[in-house]
Amino acid sequence: MTDAETTPRPHVLVIDDEPNIRDLVQAALRFHGFDVSTAGTGGEGLSLARARRPDLILLDVLLPDISGFDVCRRLREEDDDVPVIYLTARDTPSDTVTGLSLGGDDYVTKPFSVEALIARVRALLRRAKREPGSAAPTADGVLRVADLELDERTWTVRRSGVPVELSPTEFRLLAYLMGNAGRVLTRAQLLENVWGWDYAGQSQIVETYVSYLRRKLDPFGPNLIHTQRGVGYALRAKDEK
Repeated sequence: MTDAETTPRPHVLVIDDEPNIRDLVQAALRFHGFDVSTAGTGGEGLSLARARRPDLILLDVLLPDISGFDVCRRLREEDDDVPVIYLTARDTPSDTVTGLSLGGDDYVTKPFSVEALIARVRALLRRAKREPGSAAPTADGVLRVADLELDERTWTVRRSGVPVELSPTEFRLLAYLMGNAGRVLTRAQLLENVWGWDYAGQSQIVETYVSYLRRKLDPFGPNLIHTQRGVGYALRAKDEK
């Protein structure tokens, strides 16, 4: 028996009240090797999440009974830390902050590319497992490097005690850099683990977002994100080798 036959297929729960979206996403996930359950309401989705314990949930925000935000909040109140990707036509900053602060992990705006959605699912499942040797949050759930603090539970970042406002992508990039503090990460690694893309010459987007982070973090202290020419980037305090 091969490893593929003995390894359990990841189980994704799709909660969306639009049948065409449910069917499309379900077919794509199954084609790419996932087991799939679907629900058309928040209440049905909660019941399936509790009964089947999926590895990841794709969660529409606007549901006919309770909102996707409420579904995620209730799961987190039950100490269920299943990764959640919101599916929504609303992408205002306030909606993004609300959803992520309630315990969601990612946000995909409708209409979306099915291929990009599958890549985000795979990337989030990889992040949820954390690479061996990665720095884990401290006992209070906060990542710290020098005077930089990142709290994944409340989606907040502080440097020298000052709050720093980041976009969802900037936050994910910084969290991955801090979770691997001291290690040089290639552009391919960053693309795969932050954006969920296979490396295909898209390093420009990594450089762009690193520059965004530096612009927001560097005014409060020494540069923490260091460039390894021709390779990638590492986050470390200035005096670390």
